Amino acid sequence: MRHVTVYTTDKEYNHFIELAKNLNYVKKIETDEGGRDSVLDNIKTGLQEVHLFKEGKLKTTPAKDFLNEI
Repeated sequence: MRHVTVYTTDKEYNHFIELAKNLNYVKKIETDEGGRDSVLDNIKTGLQEVHLFKEGKLKTTPAKDFLNEI
């Protein structure tokens, strides 16, 4: 099996994905969709945790303990 990477504009992205899905010889489509959204969700979650910590509603691990686990 061979691997192909395609770079396209946001405008044509959805059209290209639909086209590729309709090709019977395409076995798998991997996209970076959600990549940016996933990062933003993680940042949002982290900021919510900081807010909860500041309110005293969340306990955290001391930095020294965290670094020792790595």
